[in-house]
Amino acid sequence: MTTTAGDRSDLLDKLGLKEQNRATIGRLLATGNVGQATERANGTMQATIRINPDELCWDPSVLVLPHGGDLELELINDDLNTHCALLPNNGDRKFIWLVNHSRGRATLNLDGPGYYWFSSPTGNDEGRGLTGAIVVLGEVPPEARLDRPEQPRP
Repeated sequence: MTTTAGDRSDLLDKLGLKEQNRATIGRLLATGNVGQATERANGTMQATIRINPDELCWDPSVLVLPHGGDLELELINDDLNTHCALLPNNGDRKFIWLVNHSRGRATLNLDGPGYYWFSSPTGNDEGRGLTGAIVVLGEVPPEARLDRPEQPRP
């Protein structure tokens, strides 16, 4: 499911991504849409991310996963330019070359909650490259939490 710009703020609020740091994730990547991965019966997830013609951003630029685990991601380059995808993954990052009007697939394992950044670092792409985030929802298990005082949350 992908949102339009008008629904973005409501979805970020619903998913809890507007809470900490005054919606940093929503402000940083506000040039694209927010999407949610589809969960299959076996617990794996799937999603599609596109590069639309002449937009120089991922669509969606923020992909939300309901929990950690395996994600089957399809990337589609509908642009007239060549791009690539540098993707997060437990262990080594994954790289997919996306010539114009091509598609690629990657299976990613993101086992913990948090923000995972992905990009297309080839070329200049208007000064910053294509930047996106995969947001994995959930709580950090007690054994992985930092030993520090509680932090204020709005």
